[in-house]
Amino acid sequence: MDVDTRLLRYFAAVAELGSLSRAAERLFVSQPALTKQVRRLEEQLGSPLFLRSRNGMALTEAGRALAARVPSVLAGWDEVVRETRVAAGRAARVLRVGFIASAANEATQEIIAEFGRRRPGWRVDMRQAAWSNPTAGLADGEVDVALLRLPVPEQEALRVAVLFSEPRWIALAAGHPLAGREVIDFRELLDEPFVAAPAETGRWRDYWLAAEERQGHPVRVGAVTDQPDDWLTAIANGYGIALGPESNARFYARPGVVYRPVSGVSPSEVGVAWTPAADEDPVVREFIQCCLDSVRGTPPRSPR
Repeated sequence: MDVDTRLLRYFAAVAELGSLSRAAERLFVSQPALTKQVRRLEEQLGSPLFLRSRNGMALTEAGRALAARVPSVLAGWDEVVRETRVAAGRAARVLRVGFIASAANEATQEIIAEFGRRRPGWRVDMRQAAWSNPTAGLADGEVDVALLRLPVPEQEALRVAVLFSEPRWIALAAGHPLAGREVIDFRELLDEPFVAAPAETGRWRDYWLAAEERQGHPVRVGAVTDQPDDWLTAIANGYGIALGPESNARFYARPGVVYRPVSGVSPSEVGVAWTPAADEDPVVREFIQCCLDSVRGTPPRSPR
């Protein structure tokens, strides 16, 4: 019997959350579509996997047996896909690099150029990710290495080298009452509506809402966005304000939006990240070294 791994992922989400609606939100699918796919899996296996009630979705005996095995099955398949993609990239002499927003700022071009000098004939394929994917495809095996804004969900499962830090600033509509200030104390912004990343980004969303600095003060979310353009539009339209790295003032300048320094919040860190499976990959290690050398001003080394 052949079963689509997508059906297994859908099943796993419902089994974990015990709710079709919550699983549908996590998976970015409609609830009717998710219901249809779960029933399709049940039909293929010839057994009900859930008991449906007003209280949610409870696993049947067959469902519990499947739920016990699915994580290892999916993890094994993901590893096979990752290894296949890595092999294809090596054959084509392409390194896949994920990134969020402005990546490593002005150092990005120098990093790529230095990698090209050390690895003649190789090409860096830069892949920008949406904010709903804070690891820029690294956690899913879609890229070999990533330039990230820290912290990211499940960061402990990754290898990370911090490259530099920069202050967090606040982005406001040009007509906002505080837009004329030279520096804004974050405490003055606690009751303001904020433009937030999607909820499923977890600790990454919390960091850019300064959850730690709020010390329990509730967040008002005025809009949720997943892309820089939508983020800027929401701010310009007055739906909310937002924290961002200082470099946003250079990379995302836009009429109607102003950036101001803000006191009382920690700086933002940029890091290069990779998975433990890539520890001994010479190409990934070369790129990591290029990142470290470029931001630290280390003289270039000769290619291997």
